[in-house]
Order: sequence, then C-alpha cells, then structure tokens
Amino acid sequence: MANRHLSRSIVLQTLFEWDFNTQKTNDALVVLDRNVLEFADNASDLDFMKTLLTGIIAKVEDLNSIINKAAPDWPIEKISIADRNVLRIGLYELLFADRGEVPPKVAINESIELAKTFGGENSGKFINGVLGAVYKEIGEPGKDQGAGRKKELTFEEMPIEKKVGAVVYARDGKDLYFALVHDVFGHWTLSKGGLQEGESDDDGVKRIIKKEIGLDVTGVFDQLGDNEYVANHPEKGKHRKQVLYYLAEATYADVALGESGGLDDARWFKASEILDLNFYNDIVPLITKSIGILIKN
Repeated sequence: MANRHLSRSIVLQTLFEWDFNTQKTNDALVVLDRNVLEFADNASDLDFMKTLLTGIIAKVEDLNSIINKAAPDWPIEKISIADRNVLRIGLYELLFADRGEVPPKVAINESIELAKTFGGENSGKFINGVLGAVYKEIGEPGKDQGAGRKKELTFEEMPIEKKVGAVVYARDGKDLYFALVHDVFGHWTLSKGGLQEGESDDDGVKRIIKKEIGLDVTGVFDQLGDNEYVANHPEKGKHRKQVLYYLAEATYADVALGESGGLDDARWFKASEILDLNFYNDIVPLITKSIGILIKN
C-alpha cells in the first residue's frame, strides 16, 4: 500500500505540471516517465500510474463539474493547483476505479494524506469535506466494511422509507414533452421524494413535483413500476427506500429547479429527444412504458 501511496504522489506531481503547463495527454505521459525515474526506486507500479493519470485526464471535465457542484463556493480556477488535482485523483478513484482494488475509504484517506503533504494548512480539511459530500451523495458504499462492531441488519430487518416519483409529461399543441431532472453524476432521471405522514401517493406526487421542479400536476395516473434500494443515513443507519413511480400530467410551463444537493438541472424534452439522454438503467423501462401508454391513449 505504501507503494501505491508513492505512485499516487508521482501522479499528483505529474498532474500539477500538466495543469500548470500544456494540459496535453502526451506531455503528461512524458512528465510521468521523468518523475518515475526521479522519485521511484523501480517502475513496478508504472501501469497503475499510467492508468490513473490517463483516466483522470480523460474524465477531467466531468471531475471539474463534480468539484464545482460539491464545492460551489470554490470555482475550479480558484482552488490551488495542488488541491484541485488531489480532488481529481480522489474523485476519479471514488467514482470510476474498481472498488475491489480501491475501496472508497481508501480513495478518500489517500487523498487527504496527499493534501496534507502537498497542499496548504487547511487542504486536508477541504479535501475531506468535498470528497465526504460526494461519498454521502453516492450512498456511502462500503461504509460498514470491516467495522465488526454492530450487528449487520438483514435486508428484511431494515426499516422501510416510502417514496413516490413520477414521469411528468405535458402536451403543448401536438407536441408531447417530458420534464426530467439531472443529477450531479451526469444522469437524467425522475423527480421523487419521501411521503409525509398520512399523505396519499397522489398528494405526495403533486407536492414533490411542485417543490422539486416548480410544476403544477393536474393529474396522477398509471402506476408505472417500483424501485427499491438500500441507503445509509447518519442517524437512521441502513434502511430500505421503496419508490413507487406514477405517470403524472402537468401544466406546460417554465421549469424551476428547487434546492437539492444532488440535482443540478431540470428541463422539458420532446419525446423524440429523450432517446439519446443518459439515464440510469432502472429508469429506462419507466420512460418506455409511459410513452407506450400516452401513444395508445
């Protein structure tokens, strides 16, 4: 593991020079080779370093976008070169690396150590805050791995949180539109939220859509399907989230994204435009079923 820490340090130094100068992939590989010769006793980890370096450079725009959303008070150009490249390393390993090889906690802890070594006085806290926020957003994978202190709840024992969501559509003349939201990880998805105590599914859908994207739902119709997943909460612990999705008609009006830590955009799309959007796999059948129902009707 010490070997990997040195490898990440060399990648960070390479990214620093790449970021400061040309930002060309070929130049970065030349700099990496030079840094390996200078700082590493042997090149046994060269493949790991090249994979990490080229992966970060290929995803740099995505990584920058995530940094901007996770640290909105710190535009990417205002973050020091060392800190922003530590963040790129940490985020890349947290989001895109093989978790069997680099567990999320390792990705975060390694980045904090890099920040303490190469950054400023407060770099470690800053890196920890940004990566910690993203880690929570993706559901804290591997949080309880190796803890051994609490009894692991079985799936059946986990408390259940009921949620509702909707495929929101509207007609404007002859055109059919769908209102979708976009999350910080680059996917278009559906509005959803938790039900309040005693609230019906219909009322919940109307309240959630109004709060999340500012649209007035005029009708809640067919139940399209459901989705269930396990989430971690700092107070609730592990629990099951069960989401029922409906087809909901809304007034065709301007979309206004409400406050949300995980969403960065919301807009209308014509039915013909949504085929090329980046959806989560479990959302595609819901969209497809909705189109089928609306065409039939």
